[in-house]
Amino acid sequence: MVLGKNPKSLRQSLLKCLSLIPYYLQTTSPNISTMRRRKATDSSHSSTDVREGKEKLRLKQEVGLISGVSLIAGTMIGSGIFMSPEWVLHHMGSPASSLLIWGACGFLAMFGALSYAELGTIIKESGGEYIYILRIFGSFPAFLFAYTSVILVRPAGLAAVCLSFAEYAVAPFYPGCSSPPIVIKCAAAACILLLTIVNCLNVRLATSVMNVFTAAKLLALLVIVVGGLVLLTRGQTQSFHNAFQNTTAGVGAVGVAFYQGLWSYDGWNNLNYVTEELKKPEVTLPRAVMIAIPLVTCLYLLVNVSYLAAMTPSELLSSGAVAVTWGDKVLGRWAWLMSLSVALSTFGSSNGTFFSGGRVCYIAAREGHMPDILSMAHVRCLTPSPALLFTSAMSLIMIMSGNFTTIVNFFSFIAWFFYGMTISGLLYLKIKKPELPRAYKVPIIIPIIVLMAAVYLVLAPIIDQPQFEILYIILFVFSGVILYFPLVHFKRHPRFLKRVTLHLQLFLEVAPTTRDDS
Repeated sequence: MVLGKNPKSLRQSLLKCLSLIPYYLQTTSPNISTMRRRKATDSSHSSTDVREGKEKLRLKQEVGLISGVSLIAGTMIGSGIFMSPEWVLHHMGSPASSLLIWGACGFLAMFGALSYAELGTIIKESGGEYIYILRIFGSFPAFLFAYTSVILVRPAGLAAVCLSFAEYAVAPFYPGCSSPPIVIKCAAAACILLLTIVNCLNVRLATSVMNVFTAAKLLALLVIVVGGLVLLTRGQTQSFHNAFQNTTAGVGAVGVAFYQGLWSYDGWNNLNYVTEELKKPEVTLPRAVMIAIPLVTCLYLLVNVSYLAAMTPSELLSSGAVAVTWGDKVLGRWAWLMSLSVALSTFGSSNGTFFSGGRVCYIAAREGHMPDILSMAHVRCLTPSPALLFTSAMSLIMIMSGNFTTIVNFFSFIAWFFYGMTISGLLYLKIKKPELPRAYKVPIIIPIIVLMAAVYLVLAPIIDQPQFEILYIILFVFSGVILYFPLVHFKRHPRFLKRVTLHLQLFLEVAPTTRDDS
């Protein structure tokens, strides 16, 4: 809904509340349309321009190569590398097989990101899987993805990371005992609220936070890596004797181990969610992927080797917080640095998840699959603040339920279902529409490998270890059918929604945006 379609009596309040009056009033009555239009005086990084007498509002293109690498690496390096190693080892049974899983997860994330990079140079729009599924397969499957992602997947993932942050952040205040759950939940909620403020204020501020926290977490991982190398030089290699002993060969167990490992790599596709905010996306997107993911994969392997050098497999499995146990054994009285490092790491990862996750909601609303208010941007800050606020609210609800391991497994199940659908779309474009212009091409064998892995990761746990929870998730996904046909296909909207949208526009000072087609 555009404000210009409302009664003239609102004109004065609009002039007081909003700074982009010409945009709001571009579709009103002839008397209003003759108002003097504001001249475009913005620089090359401006989010507004004047074309054919109409002023358009866009998000800023402020994400360069360094910020792109920080967004990918900063989101990937979160709670996973500090919490998932024991679960990967638990499901695989031996140190060597767990290291193979970590390496395989890195290759799979790299292959997936390279495939997405080609999609990003063909379809230069923000939204990640949502926009690719929409453009290739149509409205209905795209709505199911948006419905599932906005309501369940993204908020659940953000809640899990923020809970991890809270657990490590409050741990120093409760030495020798477990932190009260209510304190952890309150700290996680405070984290989400702080991220909401940062991301709503300014894109550059959000990316600066990512850059700083990415540097901090890389430094923390380097401390673990160096400590592990020192232990290895001193001969602490007992964990690597008979390293394949007790290896699990079950199909379902391997699939669940992949879920836990891939959780640590989640974020490899985050740059595709903000394509419209990238500087030179055809260059920045593939370069950022090729720098960030190999860097993270090498760090993850070395960190796991360091864990195994400091602890026996049984000690690692019994550790509730692997990084803290490592710090107690290696750093001594400086062990508190590990709790601080994990807190910084998870906060930075939460910021990256929040930054990209809000864009899915924003793009889906812009395409008519979510309420109009979620497709708007703040007229001065130029950020998708309504979508970010909605994501924040859903994440706060998610904090109240679920546990880390369950969230990870079900998050991965849904995510890889839609990853597989997106990759199949790329294969369709490569085979049926090779003439489409693209600045970057990936060998066809790479998306084929990713598609096969996605099919395995979706089907293996269902076949080998079926759970009712997975059935509930599938039912939730397809419950979107009930909403799609009346609200999206037939566009039967409640009458009160227009008035609610109007008042929210005035209160939040937001306006509809246009995509950059350049």
